[in-house]
Amino acid sequence: MQVQDAIAEILKREGVETLIGYPVNPMFDAAAKANIRTVVVRQERIGIHMADSFSRMNSGKKVGVFTMQSGPGTENAFGAVAQAWSESVPLVVIAGGYARNQTNVFPYFSGLVNFQHITKSAEQVTDPASLPHVLRRAFSTAKNGRPGPCFIEIPADIWTAEVPEPIDYEPVITARSAPDPRDVEAAAAVLVDAEHPLIYAGQGVHYAQAWAELKELAETLEAPVTTSLEGKSAFPEDHPLSLGSGGRSYPGPVEHALKEADVIFGVGASFTRTNYGIHFPKGPRYVHSTNDARDLNKDIRASHALIGDAQITLSQLTEAVRDRLGGKTRGLTEGIASRISVQREEWMKQWLPKLTDASAPISPYRVIWDLLQTVDVANTVITHDAGSPRDQISPFWKTTAPLTYLGWGKTTQLGYGLGLALGAKLADPDKLCINYWGDAAIGMTGMDFETAVRERIPIMSILSNNFSMAIELKAMAVSTEKYRSTDISGNYADFATALGGYGERVTDPSQIIPAIKRGIEKTKEGTPVLLEFITQKETEISSWPAPNPGW
Repeated sequence: MQVQDAIAEILKREGVETLIGYPVNPMFDAAAKANIRTVVVRQERIGIHMADSFSRMNSGKKVGVFTMQSGPGTENAFGAVAQAWSESVPLVVIAGGYARNQTNVFPYFSGLVNFQHITKSAEQVTDPASLPHVLRRAFSTAKNGRPGPCFIEIPADIWTAEVPEPIDYEPVITARSAPDPRDVEAAAAVLVDAEHPLIYAGQGVHYAQAWAELKELAETLEAPVTTSLEGKSAFPEDHPLSLGSGGRSYPGPVEHALKEADVIFGVGASFTRTNYGIHFPKGPRYVHSTNDARDLNKDIRASHALIGDAQITLSQLTEAVRDRLGGKTRGLTEGIASRISVQREEWMKQWLPKLTDASAPISPYRVIWDLLQTVDVANTVITHDAGSPRDQISPFWKTTAPLTYLGWGKTTQLGYGLGLALGAKLADPDKLCINYWGDAAIGMTGMDFETAVRERIPIMSILSNNFSMAIELKAMAVSTEKYRSTDISGNYADFATALGGYGERVTDPSQIIPAIKRGIEKTKEGTPVLLEFITQKETEISSWPAPNPGW
């Protein structure tokens, strides 16, 4: 069996049903012959984003796979793999490479060398007989421990080489670890004794599928919960103890909780210091639960650490907390929920004028608000793009079910959201999948709207078009005045129609909801949708004060 066919056979055994990529690469026909659906994108970056989203939507239990050609393929893919590395997303990337006698010859781009810096593992197949072992290591490494992308390079002179048969390959196993019971008991004591404990949940809760366990701990401890952008939807935001999620912008109750917390318990979170996440105060004690010891004491000093799978850790910790409380509740939930409710009402009073603004051009906050009131939130997967879309939507979108919000932000590549929505629709075809982006982001990846049309992936794109890079206006005042540097424009609804989708441009706020309803119906018919809203140059966000110096 040739290498290309052996790879397809191994992918089948791993349960891979879809191979995403960009030609020329022998894997497309090999996969098609094995009845693996092939999805061809307009550029490598979007395809990797799709595979990224597919992995997230499956909590890493099924891993997205991407393939591309040597040279420009591996070069173009680099940024998207770096994004997956930053966000800890499990992927298997199978790249074409130059023939073995050219691998290390200047100036050829070496995937093996360069991708080592942004992957958990990078290997080149130099011996056909080693192929099953290389793929086994890649899938196992991607899935186990902290998730992340793995890279395999197939030299051009290897594709048609023969692999010994029968193929010795079985699907990889995954294993979970648990924290030391003594550490669990110590952490439980700190949390029970805290006057104002706060729970912070990251995307590790999603990968561990520990949503029920997180809810049980919060209700047992009677502690409020916030999440990172990546962890958003891990805890139902209609729950009385929910504060909402925290990114560069966040709901008012999050700020109040951070100010009063004396112990902060982070679970499935790295506590990485980033401009696109919560800036945690220096005063509280921190209990840190992570499956990667490299996170410990990296950006915050933890007084207690729990190394292990989030689901196992939460189960153990809840049991320890319950034992310390004698199986009783302390009756704190009603008072905490009441404070959160009052804080949220005060915060919403400040923002309702923007959320319900009836003027034109349309407020982007009005678009978000009307969208939230129109869709079936529990059966909708939504993601955002970088910049204004991320900062405008994340505080106000109230998630009620796991994996219905794909948040991100440690790096901020414009155009990421489109691929995430496409991958989400591949993973869960019955859900309405939405990407909310701006006119700068569509300039980066908009041509792959045609991929949605051609590959029959009926997502909905919500575009906020203010004919400007609004978030950059303050930083580029002189260049904008002299050279129009932040001015961008286009009729994107017509663009979507020209590519075979459904496009609609909306200028009247009263038509937001009718347009959304029409768009939803079109997606049900199998047509990708782009709704373009002509919006204000909005720069205000629900933001935090400046970070603590020396934090």
